[in-house]
Amino acid sequence: MIKLRLKRFGKKREASFRLVACNSTSRRDGRPLQELGFYNPRTKETRLDTEALRLRLSQGAQPTDAVRSLLEKGGILEKKVRPAQLIGQAKQEEARKSANKSSSKKKVEEPISQEAESTEASSES
Repeated sequence: MIKLRLKRFGKKREASFRLVACNSTSRRDGRPLQELGFYNPRTKETRLDTEALRLRLSQGAQPTDAVRSLLEKGGILEKKVRPAQLIGQAKQEEARKSANKSSSKKKVEEPISQEAESTEASSES
């Protein structure tokens, strides 16, 4: 299977990446079948060979997650919401609701306890 992936190059701690098509079993920095673009994460510079990318995608090449996000930003692929994202968003929404409920309960309990303390203090004097 052909994969579209990022191939690292550059100095230590100053990485740049080439977007390449390669066999799925080959090493990350091994010899690619074709170079399709460039990405520099420090400057956010991206250059894509759109014709070659469309050809490889039509042949069935599978992009990695990082490459997919670059292609979505470049307008080559449609932005696709993955099922895992939907599940994660639902869990976050439930967590927010439960946090709001617990914080609202605390807000209700605090004034009651403060009123009780003030009535006890006034009765003692």
